[in-house]
Amino acid sequence: MTSVPARPLAGMRVIELSSFVASPLGGMTLAQLGADVIRIDPVGGAADRKRWPLAPNGESLYWAGLNQGKRSVTVDLRSPEGAALVADLVEASGENGGIVLTNARARPGLTYEDLAQRRPDLIHVQLLGRRDGGTAVDYTVNATCGFATVTGPETHAAPINHVLPAWDVTTGLYLAIGILAAERRRSRTGQGSQLTVSLEDVALATAGNLGYLAEAQLRDDPRGRIGNQVYGDFGRDFASADGQHVMVLVLTPRHWRHLVEVTGTGAVIAALEDTLGVSFEVASERYGHRDLLTGLFQPWFGARKFDEIQAALEPTAILWSRYRTFTDLAQDQDTGLAAHPLMAELTQPAIGSYLAPGSPLLYDEQQTPAEAAPDLGAHNDDVLSTLLSCSSARLTDLRARGVIGQ
Repeated sequence: MTSVPARPLAGMRVIELSSFVASPLGGMTLAQLGADVIRIDPVGGAADRKRWPLAPNGESLYWAGLNQGKRSVTVDLRSPEGAALVADLVEASGENGGIVLTNARARPGLTYEDLAQRRPDLIHVQLLGRRDGGTAVDYTVNATCGFATVTGPETHAAPINHVLPAWDVTTGLYLAIGILAAERRRSRTGQGSQLTVSLEDVALATAGNLGYLAEAQLRDDPRGRIGNQVYGDFGRDFASADGQHVMVLVLTPRHWRHLVEVTGTGAVIAALEDTLGVSFEVASERYGHRDLLTGLFQPWFGARKFDEIQAALEPTAILWSRYRTFTDLAQDQDTGLAAHPLMAELTQPAIGSYLAPGSPLLYDEQQTPAEAAPDLGAHNDDVLSTLLSCSSARLTDLRARGVIGQ
């Protein structure tokens, strides 16, 4: 019988005081890698407990998705006794514990300084909206970092937000990386760490790392909207004869040659290159004449149904894909979720069964499957009795006085 290998973070324990997207995602990323992540919520749940999207019965699919594989403890964090209980958990969380991940405001007894006195090797990771402590969320950060003004059709004047909470997702992964870096240093030196990460810094860093901010500083022609076209090369969406849309992109001369060959436009392209004095094997030339090239290629796509386009493009090196809806992904038995090895059936308490993703990281060709998120407060007794040696009588007393949830 083949044994299942231990997950890489087995033995690590994280106390998570968080809500919404970024910090729960950071905790879930660690949980999928084997860490024991104990999410602390206020009694009755935090503000994200019923956040959309919802299952038909009103349960939050969002909450279930971002809290897979964690344990749940509910505590009255506003009471000194509740805060002290959480501080006790941090202190007693074991040799590979003493790790706090939070986006909550600091409460007496739960600040970095308070916890570091109890646990000198503390790793404390705090998510902020802005570095100065000001409030910000993904939507407001996106508004301030420039991306909304270059998103959308060329003719659209007002800013356009994208649906993906990109800064929450990116920041959540930075939080997980920060914890791993701090834990590695602690394993070598015994030294704890105080880390802070802000959503705004992550967005600005991303815009800078991609060259967008430097471009705005160094060039006189500000970047504008180009719709679904790809900046700096030739790529865009094309409509088929049966109403499907495909995204087509070339990034190399080989891609370009295959696109010209498959669309039968070689003679026209060669004549254009001679007339314009350019070579379309150069990315900047393809981008500079993108509208002209679009006009040449669209008739080929528009005259064919999607199946014909697929058959023609699949043998080539051209980068392409069909646009699909979430419903397409959910219901297509051949190419949708059911056929993808990342997905597996998950039974989530209070919601039911559906296909859910495991970790996209494969270790030794092994994938961590999706795990159900806990019921709110499901591990109160287990965690408090195991880590703090709370007796049944004490648990009953704490529950009766509302210090912990039912």
